[in-house]
Amino acid sequence: MAARKEIDGSASVPAFYGKELRWKREAAGRTLQQTVEGSFYGVSYLSEIERGHRRMPLSLARHVDRVLETDGFFARRCEDVRKAGNRLVAPYFADALEMETHARDIEEWCPMLIPGPLQLEPYIRALVHTFSPLLDEAAVEQRVAVRRERAWVFEDAEGPVSWVVFHESVLRQPIADDDVMAEQLAHVAAVARRRRYIPQILPCNAGAHPFMMGSAFLMSFSDAPPIMYTEGMYSGQIVDDPGTVVQYQQAYNRLRAAALPPEASLKMIESAAEDYANGNRARRIEQGRLA
Repeated sequence: MAARKEIDGSASVPAFYGKELRWKREAAGRTLQQTVEGSFYGVSYLSEIERGHRRMPLSLARHVDRVLETDGFFARRCEDVRKAGNRLVAPYFADALEMETHARDIEEWCPMLIPGPLQLEPYIRALVHTFSPLLDEAAVEQRVAVRRERAWVFEDAEGPVSWVVFHESVLRQPIADDDVMAEQLAHVAAVARRRRYIPQILPCNAGAHPFMMGSAFLMSFSDAPPIMYTEGMYSGQIVDDPGTVVQYQQAYNRLRAAALPPEASLKMIESAAEDYANGNRARRIEQGRLA
């Protein structure tokens, strides 16, 4: 039998919260299985919360308060734990970032930008300078480092199974100079060629399609219900209502049906990378001006 691992409650706010959860659960004489019964969550999910490796969803916190008769303590404090997360990412993205590390499958829609985990440093810098122009260089470096830490999502063999639908405008409307775009799109294609994710391109002439209002990704888990995360320029929202998530999943399936097949999409990405590398895009723009 494996030795019981003690929790260092001083390590972080999530660890303190988790240690208190374990103490209350054991004081009530309940196992992990008995505590999660009647919820949508699994034993491993609650165990990771106790060890400070996962944050408590409000729905589970309310369930735990009922089961352990803790007078709403865990529901009241779960927002404090959420706020104590990674200070280098937008507060509205913190929960999605934590969930990403536990996802089994990720399905993403990218209408204007390459997904964060696929972004290289020059591309990230261009975005940070655009959205947060007053940041000093040290803060920019931190933003770049945090985003590059997410590269494992698509690049690690043990990462989640991923599917990404890009709008064609991601390829055709550069957010940086040609050299940066050439390197960035070549990287996007190379990671896909290593079979780390499946790409599809939704062409500009696809007409009306689902998810016309912004970026989104769906995450599925082995020990928790699926969620959908949608984001605007300065805000984001997690949707976890089961019926609504099903609607989003069905909409994503229709989006994939409207997009080009994966191999054709991958060739389009590679072709766009070559165009930027060879200066073809700049020449076409200049020819259009002269015409």
